[in-house]
Amino acid sequence: MKNIIILGAGLVGSLLSIYLSKRGYQVTVYDRRPDPRQKGYVGGRSINLALSDRGWRALEKVGIEQKIKEIAIPMRGRMMHDTQGKLTFQPYGKEEQAIYSVSRALLNIELINHAEKETNVTFHFNQKCIEADLDHKILTLENIENEEITSVSTDFIFGSDGAFSATRLAMQKTDRFNFSQTYLDYGYKELTILPIDGKHALEKNALHIWPRGNFMLIALPNTDGSFTCTLFFPYKGAPSFDSLQTEQEAFAFFQAYFADIIPLIPQIEKVFFTNPTSSLVMVKANPWVYQTDFALIGDAAHAIVPFYGQGMNAGFEDCLVLCEILDKNKDNWELSLQEYQESRIPDANAIAELALNNFIEMRDLVGDEKFLLRKKIEAKIYALYPEKWIPLYSMVTFSPKLRYSEALSIGKKQDKIMQEVMQQPDIQTQWESLNFEEIVRKLG
Repeated sequence: MKNIIILGAGLVGSLLSIYLSKRGYQVTVYDRRPDPRQKGYVGGRSINLALSDRGWRALEKVGIEQKIKEIAIPMRGRMMHDTQGKLTFQPYGKEEQAIYSVSRALLNIELINHAEKETNVTFHFNQKCIEADLDHKILTLENIENEEITSVSTDFIFGSDGAFSATRLAMQKTDRFNFSQTYLDYGYKELTILPIDGKHALEKNALHIWPRGNFMLIALPNTDGSFTCTLFFPYKGAPSFDSLQTEQEAFAFFQAYFADIIPLIPQIEKVFFTNPTSSLVMVKANPWVYQTDFALIGDAAHAIVPFYGQGMNAGFEDCLVLCEILDKNKDNWELSLQEYQESRIPDANAIAELALNNFIEMRDLVGDEKFLLRKKIEAKIYALYPEKWIPLYSMVTFSPKLRYSEALSIGKKQDKIMQEVMQQPDIQTQWESLNFEEIVRKLG
């Protein structure tokens, strides 16, 4: 096998092309979008991304991490905003630990440029896949500018074409293929806080969260001094997207729940209706591999909701794990592909579960006093026994050699132990005298 086609020039497809080209394969990438370097970024989603250790590890492997750090901003914790505008900072981990805010558009462009200039990957844009013949490894493509139809054949196809993957649709027509698609009852809408005198209007090195029980607003910093805000909000109910029908209703909503950002977003009630509302979808698939010459990767295989900041990181980790397996098996693709899906499917399912659970934590619990006390106790245990007790968030975000599935399993054990701890009498006043060694021993 020498020639590989990747369908999808998004973040994962572009990084995968670099990995495979460095292995000596001839890689060609097709994408339905226009070239983002020429016509701007048209990604469908522009949520700022949180690059954490798993993503950095995958970027380091191909030597592009320093270039990406130039467009990334470290966020060392959550900055909580209550309804009165009071701020509370919650560090993510140890002092030196951070996740990084990065623009999806800028990151994608850097990866495409690197793939094209440094590893000789060929990109074709404006190419919509209208049929995928997996048995014969032929893609039928339509040029969205002039409607010209072409067919391309290859030795191997990777489907990296996102949550609504055309290649996965072809897989769905094969025997014994399991697939699920689940939408949340929540959508999201983006808003922008502009710089003030060229500087960030809020603390730059934090992920800002306005938790409001059934919904929340978050804000991530950009290198130009702005913040990209995202409102995660129910479609129905009160309040919800359905309940806000006029500019007056929208302004009253922000005044009641997010008064501190009204001065930062001029005419917020108009912007609210100008910007589109987008949905949140989760995708699971099994298997990811068809015969010995087709595989799904990234969101095409495992789209998740964004509440753990791990969607991109998980996709980047797919690329790293696949190539580590190829290294081990000396590019025996048949053996490697089976190992790839057997390894990654449990981890993809685990991070999907973790991401959904973290939505509840972010919107409901981060302002709850008992929850904050629990986090304080866990931080104390971590400080005393760092090799034996690592908080779940740190396992997922800052422990890249620990699998998602392992983190989930350990996290469930820790949760059960901590539920017992929090039931102890007068825990609010007596927590510092807990037998921390005994707590850790229960973990086994």
